[in-house]
Amino acid sequence: MDKSTLLALLGSVERGEITPAAVADRLANLPYEDIGHARIDHHRSLRTGLPEVIYAAGKKPAQLAEIFSRMAAAGSDVLATRVSAEAVAAVQEAVAHTTHYDVARIVALRQTATANVVESPCIAVLCAGTSDLPIAEEAAVTAEHFGVQVIRLYDVGVAGVHRLLAVRDQLAQADAVIVCAGMEGALPSVVGGLVGVPVIAVPTSVGYGASFGGVTALLGMLNSCSPNVSVVNIDNGFGAAYSATLIARSARR
Repeated sequence: MDKSTLLALLGSVERGEITPAAVADRLANLPYEDIGHARIDHHRSLRTGLPEVIYAAGKKPAQLAEIFSRMAAAGSDVLATRVSAEAVAAVQEAVAHTTHYDVARIVALRQTATANVVESPCIAVLCAGTSDLPIAEEAAVTAEHFGVQVIRLYDVGVAGVHRLLAVRDQLAQADAVIVCAGMEGALPSVVGGLVGVPVIAVPTSVGYGASFGGVTALLGMLNSCSPNVSVVNIDNGFGAAYSATLIARSARR
């Protein structure tokens, strides 16, 4: 349930196309639906403008499938991150017309109308190397699910900075930028010096021993000399996409 859906329901009541009792049934699960092992927040879009997203890691496939099904039945778009092959199979058996994004480790269902892409907010998603692709794709797919236009600029790390400079025109189109990098995590600082919009840095767990599973990149990004760079947690492509979407939407208002 989001604001536009709620207004449409109220308009239908006003025109006599639907009864107040029918609307009450639609709103019965607000603000959340308790299914025992989870409380599904159907009300989140009304509060924040973006729907609840399912973090699948740690959930049993049957639990994920039930949560996904209940959200789908409410008529909203549904997205689950960090899905296993078993979880994908369970969801696709329970809900038709889902899409599995293998690299991003996401399974999603689109039920609402998509916005005009040309007029949509735009973000750029960059990654330093192809080993960072799972995190970059998690960010890109999440943002697209939220109705944002995404420009993918991959394998543009600082070891070959001419690759980044070659895509500056595309980079300049974005209302916000997400930069995923492991190793020493230098790419966000370079990007921050090239653009006049917020840059969200995502340290990845890519690297050899002294990268400490992404801690080296995290600390490097936190100490960025580019003042427009902010940092999310290690491998948190989803969190970066959520924040970038809100930033890009604000820029287009």
